[in-house]
Amino acid sequence: MAEHNDLGNLAEELAATFLEKKGYKILVRNFRYQRGEIDIIAEFNNQIIIVEVKARGSDIFMEPQEAVTKTKIKSLVMVADFFMKDRNLNQEVRFDIIAVLPDEKRKLQITHLEDAFQSFDAN
Repeated sequence: MAEHNDLGNLAEELAATFLEKKGYKILVRNFRYQRGEIDIIAEFNNQIIIVEVKARGSDIFMEPQEAVTKTKIKSLVMVADFFMKDRNLNQEVRFDIIAVLPDEKRKLQITHLEDAFQSFDAN
């Protein structure tokens, strides 16, 4: 497996553990619909939390969260909508990003951006 896939898988594991320690209930991981995928779907404070995990080996070119494009956001919204309808859920949905980057000692650090798409305009 490619090294970036290993980092991505590790980042998703770290993110899930991080969320669980904060009291989030992980409902589904790697939920797919059509061509879209949600890394983690969790529940917290009676909200459904859609989590996109982004990891980078460094932030020389961009912060991990900057890799979440408008196209990716639209895909996440579409998959989340399907998930909610498929499970007949009627809770508020929040979209978060968890960015994973190594520090100067190469230890992976997590940044949790809650409600990351609140100012996004999908049109």
